[in-house]
Formats: sequence, structure tokens, C-alpha cells
Amino acid sequence: MPGPTPAPVTDVRIAALETIKRARFPMLATVDSQGQPRVRPVSPVRTDAFVIYVANLRRYGKTRE
Repeated sequence: MPGPTPAPVTDVRIAALETIKRARFPMLATVDSQGQPRVRPVSPVRTDAFVIYVANLRRYGKTRE
């Protein structure tokens, strides 16, 4: 049995901004020094439209990358 049909997206910009607001565990994609892709969670502390500021410890690999 098919699920409910989602509402059409009429304004992609608004939909994207709403997604950013709702994201509880956003992910950051990076590449390490050996060329290996990595996807890691980040902690957003502030957003300004499509600019997202994250907090991170210096010793973490995602900080170096």
C-alpha cells in the first residue's frame, strides 16, 4: 500500500531553510589526508540563512580536515 503523497515544493529556498532549522544532527562531509571520505555529525551553534556556524574541538579530525 503506497504512503501519503507529499505536498509539492513550491519554493525550494524556503524548504531548504526549514530543513536547516529542523536538523537536529547535521552532518559534515570531509576528506581525510589519505583521500578517504568521512561524514561526521556537527553541533550548529548559530545559523544565518545558509551560513551555519558549528562548534568543534581542535583535536577532532573534522577540525583538521
